[in-house]
Amino acid sequence: MTSTKPAGSDPAPRPKRRTFSPEYKLRIVAEYDAAPKNEKGAVLRRERLYHSHVKEWRAARDAGALEKLVDKRTSPARPKKSAAEAENEKLRRQVERLEEELARNKAALDVMGKASALLEMISESAD
Repeated sequence: MTSTKPAGSDPAPRPKRRTFSPEYKLRIVAEYDAAPKNEKGAVLRRERLYHSHVKEWRAARDAGALEKLVDKRTSPARPKKSAAEAENEKLRRQVERLEEELARNKAALDVMGKASALLEMISESAD
């Protein structure tokens, strides 16, 4: 069987993270809490959720933080860094890394210089 797609292309589309509205989260928590003990798993399977989802959403609901039910990591309201800010942050990390590397190299050169001076002293006293 031959494929019509090039060998290097990815046949599957990239998956997207699911997002849940605060209303959906509250509805699922209420439904999960109202379900008899032996049917709670069925609610999770039907909605393709984990117990940790319900646990987190219930804690947010009980704390009275409806806005906390919105996932800030994937929310479209999350402010994006400008290209200049991202570049500055990248350059700061690079400078820190290079300064650490420079300090290590200076320490190694200092040790090598001391060892060389010690060897010269030993060879002069042996003569």
